[in-house]
Amino acid sequence: MRYLRVALLYGFGAALVVAGLYALGLFHPLDLALWNFLGRASNPPSPRRSAWQCLLIFFLGLSIAWTTIDIPRRSLKIVVAVGALLQMISIAWVLNFYRVFFSPFAGMLAVALAFGAGFVYSRSEAGRRKRIVRLMFNERISKKTFYTLVNSDAPLNFEGEMREATVIVCEIFNHDELMDNLPVADYVAMTNSFLRSGADFLVEKGGYLDECDGESLRVIFGTPVLDKDHAAKACEAGLELVRRLDEVNRECEMLWHERFDFRIGINSGEMVTAAYGSRRFGTFSVAGECVEFARRLCAANVFYGSKILLGSGTFELASASIDVRPIELIRGRSDRSREEVYELLALKNVLSEEELHRRDLFWKGVVCYREQRWNEALDHFHSALTLNGADAPLAFYIRRIEHLRTGTPALEWESARFLRFT
Repeated sequence: MRYLRVALLYGFGAALVVAGLYALGLFHPLDLALWNFLGRASNPPSPRRSAWQCLLIFFLGLSIAWTTIDIPRRSLKIVVAVGALLQMISIAWVLNFYRVFFSPFAGMLAVALAFGAGFVYSRSEAGRRKRIVRLMFNERISKKTFYTLVNSDAPLNFEGEMREATVIVCEIFNHDELMDNLPVADYVAMTNSFLRSGADFLVEKGGYLDECDGESLRVIFGTPVLDKDHAAKACEAGLELVRRLDEVNRECEMLWHERFDFRIGINSGEMVTAAYGSRRFGTFSVAGECVEFARRLCAANVFYGSKILLGSGTFELASASIDVRPIELIRGRSDRSREEVYELLALKNVLSEEELHRRDLFWKGVVCYREQRWNEALDHFHSALTLNGADAPLAFYIRRIEHLRTGTPALEWESARFLRFT
């Protein structure tokens, strides 16, 4: 909308100036000179105003102003303007063969004025904004986010700033098995179908696609466009992502008889957003401890058997809109601090009464486990387990208590990131 408004302003202004000069008859001497040059084959030019000539002036002014401002490459801007000028000359030449005089001067001046005004604006900070956003973000953001950035009055800051945002990491953990079981072409096709589905969905939900490689993708909510609800939107997107990737898995099983073992980690906190890289390769990205912790949470799912794990920062920001259950207290940045890790179950008011009861039993079991009241913890865990089939985190805690009873020390997920319990 910003570029459209500017194009209308500059195009209309240029056309108005030219139309005024045309109405005053200032182009008539030039018209007579051209008529004589063309051999007087047509009726002599009239100094009276022509309605269709005025319409042409306004059309040229608006269209040239718009294309000059909107086209990102400078060479293409010039090509379009020069093409319009040559078109005016060609029309005058061709119509003369049919004994019709056409004055190109008013149209050419409208093109020149509109191009000049549009070109000056396109070199300004506001005029370069669209080109910069496209170069920096390309297809990593949705069209809605793209035009929000283009039309925003907030300055584009690529030198670095602290921003509170939420990171989603989705990683494939059985890619080695898939590589062993599939031909290379099938492995690549299967992996790309998975990553494409996940990346496209998260971007359309408002995220920024920060990384996407052969094994994982990382998407940021809350940057480059500020969004105070970034944590809640990331949780909602994560839950829907599981359902969508489960559908992809079913299709992959039909085609290749294989499935992905994917897990998701979500974490919120302050991170440094900036343009990172070199002249050869650079992009907008994020950095910080909370970004790396999201990847660790993703890997920890394998340890507990869960699908989506949240950091405490995400839970605090999105607690009003999600249902979770506690999984583990882990060491924070300092050895004395402890941070809760949660399993994301569903959005608020989605779980059934039975599912809420199971969640509460699990929660009580974890509390008893931390207080080393193992018999009570087992009672709660077994009660939750018998209500509705298999539950990997429940089974994990039952096994952990059994190991502790036999004197086997509890293993922390930080030291066994990729260990799968059976």
